[in-house]
Amino acid sequence: MKISTKGRYSLRVIIDLAEHRNSGYIPMKEVAARQKISLKYIEKLMPLLTKSLVEGIHGKGGGYKLKREPEFLTVGEILRLAEGDLAPVSCLEKGAPPCEITEECRTISMWKDFYEMTNKFF
Repeated sequence: MKISTKGRYSLRVIIDLAEHRNSGYIPMKEVAARQKISLKYIEKLMPLLTKSLVEGIHGKGGGYKLKREPEFLTVGEILRLAEGDLAPVSCLEKGAPPCEITEECRTISMWKDFYEMTNKFF
């Protein structure tokens, strides 16, 4: 499992919002400057993050803030929102069609164990 730029930057945005949560709604241009991430890139991430983690308002005094306190967020929740399913192999993804070689597969138990361990950690 490799975390993409989208996942890494989503984590950085959420952490920045958490660190500045007492500042009210935070303009993304401030987050972009602090995190050294392109504002255009952050603007592409925000629709994903506003699904469940962040709320925003437009206009003067607008910006974004966390919907919940940071201690109630998990790395896994943020990464799943940004990356989708974190399954290490396609046959373990949610909704994947049954694999034709599952019965003979020498690695499926290893991948299942890895996936379960990852889900416990994240």
